[in-house]
Amino acid sequence: MRRRQFLASGTALLSVAVAGCGHPSVVLDMDDATAADIADEVAMSPEPDSAEHAVVSSAAENGSSTRRGRSDLFDRTDTVRIGDHFYEVSETRLSSSEVTVYDVRIDFDPADSTAELGEITYEELPAADRQRLDQILSDDDPPSQDGYDVGVGYGTAEEVGDGSVFVPEQQYDIIVHDGDRYRVEVNSRTTTETEYRYEVTAVASGVDSFADRIRDQYLFTLSGLSDAEREVVEEAIDGGYFEDDEAFQSVTDRIRDHEGIEVTDSYGTWLIEYEQTEYLTYVEW
Repeated sequence: MRRRQFLASGTALLSVAVAGCGHPSVVLDMDDATAADIADEVAMSPEPDSAEHAVVSSAAENGSSTRRGRSDLFDRTDTVRIGDHFYEVSETRLSSSEVTVYDVRIDFDPADSTAELGEITYEELPAADRQRLDQILSDDDPPSQDGYDVGVGYGTAEEVGDGSVFVPEQQYDIIVHDGDRYRVEVNSRTTTETEYRYEVTAVASGVDSFADRIRDQYLFTLSGLSDAEREVVEEAIDGGYFEDDEAFQSVTDRIRDHEGIEVTDSYGTWLIEYEQTEYLTYVEW
């Protein structure tokens, strides 16, 4: 599994954490790999209302698509799944320009809650503001610290449109919500916005077909193990192996001799067959 997924699953690390170590120095974790698991590991599946889904769908239909944005969409992967279709995506930077973006900050316990610009109740906020502020203002236990507690990125004035009472011109500095008075501050900054072009290549139709393609490239058999190495692998399958011993290093060296799905200088993910079962294997060394 990917490193962020493994670190988020506290179960595998519970015994280690209880022993007084926040995270083990080494990891070998092996999970059964179905075709669906392999597809989920390799390909991004964007939400239907996301920018990723929009540009890939448009490029698949029209040959290419463009967008303007302040960051790449596909910095971690170039394989995207739309429905049961899988595409390799190219993201090309065309041109860049400077734009102004706005952040709205909220102080939930201001020392002075007297309005200087004006006050507005939460119910009176336009939809553009409620959409961005609802999650933090509906929190039953909002953060409380000196100064402003949270900030919300509004984006550019063009992205916000004409509906906001805070961006680009701040009209109120106090929000009244359920009897509480919150202070609002609006900050602006200049950043770079880039025009991107997207092109896609269809690589598979259907999960099984895509998984077979990944198997052809990455799958290898882990065999001929010593008894000590076999114990490491069996424990990794059962829940994870976390001991930096000679047997672990030997198994890790065997794995790292093969091409991995995602590999860095300190961790990686491989697709392994062991005793007629396929495993997505995460290693951290």
